[in-house]
Amino acid sequence: MAAGERYRWITLGLLIGAQFVVVLDAAIVTVALPSIATDLRFAEQDLSWIVNAYLLTFGGFLLLGGRLADLIGRRCIFVTGLVVFGLASLADGLAGTPGQLVAARAVQGLCAALLSPAALSILTATFQSGPQRDRALGAWAAAGASGGAGGVLLGGVLTGSVGWRWVFWVNVPVAITAAALTLCFVAEHRAPQTSGHIDLAGGVSITAGLSLLVYALVSAPEHGWASAPTLACLGGAATLIVTFIVIELHTRSPLVPFSVFRRRPLTGANLTMLIFFPGMAGMFYFVSLYLQQILGYQPLIAGLAQLPLALGIIVSSRVASWLATRHGVRPVLLSGLVLFTGGLVWFAQVSPSGGFVIDVLGPSLLAALGVGMVFVTLTILAMGDTGEAEAGLTSGLINTSQQLGAALGLAVLASVAGFRTQHALTAAHSTPSAAIIALTAGYQSAFLGGAGFVLTAMVVAVLFTRPSSTQYNRSRVPDPDRKQVVSRQP
Repeated sequence: MAAGERYRWITLGLLIGAQFVVVLDAAIVTVALPSIATDLRFAEQDLSWIVNAYLLTFGGFLLLGGRLADLIGRRCIFVTGLVVFGLASLADGLAGTPGQLVAARAVQGLCAALLSPAALSILTATFQSGPQRDRALGAWAAAGASGGAGGVLLGGVLTGSVGWRWVFWVNVPVAITAAALTLCFVAEHRAPQTSGHIDLAGGVSITAGLSLLVYALVSAPEHGWASAPTLACLGGAATLIVTFIVIELHTRSPLVPFSVFRRRPLTGANLTMLIFFPGMAGMFYFVSLYLQQILGYQPLIAGLAQLPLALGIIVSSRVASWLATRHGVRPVLLSGLVLFTGGLVWFAQVSPSGGFVIDVLGPSLLAALGVGMVFVTLTILAMGDTGEAEAGLTSGLINTSQQLGAALGLAVLASVAGFRTQHALTAAHSTPSAAIIALTAGYQSAFLGGAGFVLTAMVVAVLFTRPSSTQYNRSRVPDPDRKQVVSRQP
């Protein structure tokens, strides 16, 4: 293998590892929450902020992170994000109070918002448009898709064996090693012909708007969707986002040139990802709760029980990448959405006295097959034909769609599950068995709600993709009119 080729695949390995850790860290604490609550004396209503603080800053700063990567340098932002991410993980594990832990988690999310779009930008600059980039994007998507299940698995193993603090400390050597290897093997990348001007007003307005929107979504189950705090946050978010649009239409060097949305595949991929992700995030969350609260699994066993889901997503992602390069994105995408819907509907049949094989293993394998196919094809659709100058922007957009979708999904589906559970409890006698039945009913409704999101995503995918796969196969055919960028290796 030539030296340049070897460097490219080493680069891909580093990027995949970083993306896996970023996605994993949003889910790894799920199984550890009861242990954290006991040790740090978290109030029940505050416990969700261990997850929400991460999602809040991650989702809010993604667009700004992608733009900074284009201007300052993608390797520079990527390495900075990795190092501070590792330090924040160390602080998480050392936290002695709820406030310290939540603050460190917020810093972790901010670093993830820097390094994730920078990593995807480096990938598109390293692999030219064509089959090689499609394979690289498929591997990247597999890391993202399997990160949620891997997080629950690893969180359960670490919490059950060495304690909850290690779900954070495990990131430290990984982040520092990846940063050092990046400096050795990855060349610096900047967007060509990019103005040095930073759209500060646009960056502040969209970051504040998205952060406020995510806050409104993740706090809505606690305050109520029609409560004054939720409505005030939603109104403030809408005002800031409208302000951002006005600024972008009039500024000389916009953070997000709206002309990019003329690309039908990019727009369709982002909308589909936004609506698909609630189903995916809800699946990981409620399967974990079902295993522990209904089936009574300990954290270690609950984590291991999701190993088939994680492995299934990895395998299906590899198969999806191969299928997409031969048959086009559209049929693979729609097939994946159908399979994932079927998996969620199967999950909706969970029983209070259920068993692992029928209630967890079967639907996990079906859902994993669909998730891998959807994640890979949407990533290729959004990034496969992206030019060097747009890499930071488009990677920030697709990551923002994921995080907003996750926040929206967990907020809405948690509200649905809570309402159904409360209704079932009201209609039954207050006994332990009635509580288990009511909780299960709530999970059933949440899984059905997730299936509804995925069906809606399927409609969007049909509208934004065409029966002919020619347009979407352009990502596999180099464009002779586009200047191809060859990375300079150190």
